[in-house]
Amino acid sequence: MPGTPVFSVRGLTKVYDMGEVQVPALRGIDLDLEEGLLTVVLGHSGSGKSTLLNIMGGLDVPSSGRVFYRGEDLTAADDRQLTEYRRRRVGFVFQFYNLIPNLTARENVDLVAEIADDPMPSEEALGLMGLRERLDHFPSQLSGGEQQRVAIARAVAKRPDVLLCDEPTGALDISTGVVVLEALARVNAELGATVTVITHNAAIAGMAHRVVTLGDGRIVEDRVNESRLSPREIRW
Repeated sequence: MPGTPVFSVRGLTKVYDMGEVQVPALRGIDLDLEEGLLTVVLGHSGSGKSTLLNIMGGLDVPSSGRVFYRGEDLTAADDRQLTEYRRRRVGFVFQFYNLIPNLTARENVDLVAEIADDPMPSEEALGLMGLRERLDHFPSQLSGGEQQRVAIARAVAKRPDVLLCDEPTGALDISTGVVVLEALARVNAELGATVTVITHNAAIAGMAHRVVTLGDGRIVEDRVNESRLSPREIRW
């Protein structure tokens, strides 16, 4: 297993102020995520997994603690620096595809060319996702799984160092979800991106190098898979 940490999280807490009530989402997380691994972060709704992902991705800030990306302190970064970090280093995949409906698959992926230093051609990114024959189809002409693969292609077209995925199969049935998981595994294996997938679906953990389980804002288990399943072997 590679040993270079891409992310180092130390004493991370997050408390949301809901009027007179304070709701803790993270309660002192310590975590290192190594380069080149596919990590699955498991947890039920409210466990803190989305909050953790959003802070690592520069979409949210902690209440206390620190997050380092390759030794750089993200918690000390200003808004401009976080914007550059998100643009140049991180690809995001969410449960809902967020494609622009009046743009084709190719045009949706081409959007990243405006913010990337060395973008991957949209045909190459969509080809990596098995969608070379669907370049000029609009989202309404694509299945849910195809739309999610377009979203993944859009994320990887800027050649991100890390790919952060929030419930990427949450809106999909098992057969379609497996195809999406295969696409994520391909990004990890062929492009070398460090991939983190958060999910409530424990079955998906079988394909990971490493599985981190959160509960009530804390890490309750952290393990390495000695043998991994292919996405086609996963059942839920």
